[in-house]
Amino acid sequence: MLAVIDYGGGNLGSLVAALERRGAEFTVTDDAGLVTKADAAIFPGDGAFGATMDALRSRKLDRAILDLIERGKPFLGICVGMQILFERSTEFGGAEGLGALKGEVTRFENAPRVPHMGWNNLEIIDPAHSFVVGLGANEYAYFLHSYIAPVSPVTLAVTAYGDRFSSIVASGNIMGTQFHPEKSQKTGAKLLDNFLNHLH
Repeated sequence: MLAVIDYGGGNLGSLVAALERRGAEFTVTDDAGLVTKADAAIFPGDGAFGATMDALRSRKLDRAILDLIERGKPFLGICVGMQILFERSTEFGGAEGLGALKGEVTRFENAPRVPHMGWNNLEIIDPAHSFVVGLGANEYAYFLHSYIAPVSPVTLAVTAYGDRFSSIVASGNIMGTQFHPEKSQKTGAKLLDNFLNHLH
């Protein structure tokens, strides 16, 4: 069972539609017990890092996500759903994340305009990785964010907007995208297909 985590704040409509187009079987849920037992999970985050973590904690979903990850099941975090995988964020005075990935999420320092909104290029670092396999050298994705994850050993793709930041990350069974794959046309569709392939 694929769990799509609904914490009361994410934009689920376009992701649900994208999964339905793929014939994927999934359950939209805020039940921590269901997430803990799931075969895989997707968390489409939206909004502020700290508020997202508070919403997860209030539903015990923070522990459920970590339990699922520790069981080795595929997990995909989207936008803020990717950022909360890191140890902390400086947003609104600072907040602790799940700590599944090392590093701190920080605000753009050198961007021409914040938020970073619109289409931008993905520089694929490890094209052989199963999450990005099939993507070309000149892929574009749709972004909307003001905070960025660092470029680190878990980075699969880098995007430049004043600062260089991680636009796709992966570590073991953990995968994440800073952009919304369900709004990123062919590039995003390929990533969702690659993620769903991890379920078989």
